[in-house]
Amino acid sequence: MSVMASSWFSSVIQSASSTKIPSNGFVSNYISGRFLLSKPYPKKQKSQSQRAQIRAYYGLTTPPYNLDALEPYMSKKTVELHWGEHHKEYVEKLNKQLKNSEFYGYTLEETIKATYNNGNPLTEFNNASELWSHDFFWESMQPEGGDMPFGGVLSQIEKDFGSFVNFRDEFARAAVSLYGSGWVWLYVKRGERRLAVAKTHNAVSPLAWGDIPIIGLDLWEHAYYLDFKDDRAAYVNNFLDHLVSWQTVMVRMMRAEAFVNLGEPNVPDPKELVK
Repeated sequence: MSVMASSWFSSVIQSASSTKIPSNGFVSNYISGRFLLSKPYPKKQKSQSQRAQIRAYYGLTTPPYNLDALEPYMSKKTVELHWGEHHKEYVEKLNKQLKNSEFYGYTLEETIKATYNNGNPLTEFNNASELWSHDFFWESMQPEGGDMPFGGVLSQIEKDFGSFVNFRDEFARAAVSLYGSGWVWLYVKRGERRLAVAKTHNAVSPLAWGDIPIIGLDLWEHAYYLDFKDDRAAYVNNFLDHLVSWQTVMVRMMRAEAFVNLGEPNVPDPKELVK
């Protein structure tokens, strides 16, 4: 090595030793007395099996009251069986179906409407609809519920059914006359801009065909057999007398009226009231 080359090499070493080498993982190249930063050393990539698979699915929603809070009108044993086993099963089955489903990422309501498929339900429909309906069912009740609705809810029922008694009779009659398993609903019929009652088989709800549910009562046998055996009529009357949450109904009606103009309630002429 020549003296000139040796001198040049020594100056490089001295310059390098007096310069702080970055500790941020970047590679440093010495050019003309300066360190230039290039790309960092590539990190070791995790294999496909090592990468965390983050996917969101549905959970089992707890009823908005203690499991014994509806007693004596609905026993804790019934709630534990209905919510803790049947409702839970719908959640678990739907989550399994969604792992390889084109409907993963849809909201629950979107899944129900899409998988209803104009009355030709797809595989995911049953569990999606039952999951939604059960959440809706628990929220349709409250401790010390039942009796009469009030305010705008009562006015709308009287407008659309003639009287609260007429509504009650129609709701109970539809529930008792349903053959097999299913649900009975009070819902907003969008096309007619009014409240209506419907009975549906299995997992179908008014949501599936684009209407707005207001009250949903589960008519599957597991919903009432422990408390009422096969007396569905007693179960329905018990729901209307002691369990239905008119406060929840009022909130749902307010939300529905943001989408559907239900018109002004029929207000009787005061002169007619004193006759």
